Amino acid sequence: MPKLLLAGDIGGTKTLLGLFEPAPRRPRLLDARSFATLEYSDLNEIIDAFLTQTGQRPDRVAAASFGVAGPVIDEAADLTNVPWRVDARHVRKHFDFERVVLLNDLQAMAYGVSVLDDSEVVVLQKGEPQPGGNIAIIAAGTGLGEALLHDIEGRRVPSPSEGGHADFAARTEREFALARDLIRRYGRVDVEHVISGRGLLNIHRVSHRSPCLALTDLDDPTAPAIITTAALERRCPGCIETLDTFVDAYGAEAGNLALRSVSTGGVFIGGGIAPKILPALQNGAFMRAFCEKPPLDAMLRAMPVKVILNEQAGLLGAAVFANSWSLT
Repeated sequence: MPKLLLAGDIGGTKTLLGLFEPAPRRPRLLDARSFATLEYSDLNEIIDAFLTQTGQRPDRVAAASFGVAGPVIDEAADLTNVPWRVDARHVRKHFDFERVVLLNDLQAMAYGVSVLDDSEVVVLQKGEPQPGGNIAIIAAGTGLGEALLHDIEGRRVPSPSEGGHADFAARTEREFALARDLIRRYGRVDVEHVISGRGLLNIHRVSHRSPCLALTDLDDPTAPAIITTAALERRCPGCIETLDTFVDAYGAEAGNLALRSVSTGGVFIGGGIAPKILPALQNGAFMRAFCEKPPLDAMLRAMPVKVILNEQAGLLGAAVFANSWSLT
């Protein structure tokens, strides 16, 4: 029986696990399951549940690769938004897998970018991609992740980043008011406080000068989705302002990342939020905030910018990394 690849995308809200068959370009997905992360005590427990549900034995797995939301140091990671520590050595020992590796979740997504089909992305800016140019990936979901694909001697090599926890740079009076409120509450404002699901709630608190017409409980787990839906349907002025602020800040930070990495190969917008607010990303505000950075605005206008529609891009990227082992 041929060996399989086990891949995972471990996020603050949900964990995706998938079994893949090795293939030359893009590993073929056989089965994928979603798990509520915090309903399990650790990654091993989720893997156990997944293998039981799919009827697979651990010895069928040739390699396992997991993208995790946090910095990976010495084969282990303390997850940023989950009270877990994931250690590749513990997973390897528990299941007796041949090979196990942890990647930062955006680093894993970066491995998947090279195999995405045209139908899996939406173009915000066509641009003029430069052969051998670097690529940047930014993704807002439960948190905010950033990663880079550096061109090194003709190969694009994914590099992790914790840029989502860098300082937020306010640019407008609306953003300065938001930053002052966040400083009072947190003592410091990182980018993730603004550009994430939690960020939508933070913006919502300062955008409503009258009661919200769509939401009464900010502790509702679906609150970010309620806010963005109300904004897209133009049902609540405060929610409209919330989404406008979010999109402006998202575009500006994507442009900042593009500048830092000179991403002449393109910029990809991933994560769970972007596909759900696609009309707001396409109305021009995101790209204005992205490009309006003189003296380098012309360079930014030449960069391709695409939204990733594939909700399993992080899972796919982890499988692409594991697949590279099976082909060597």
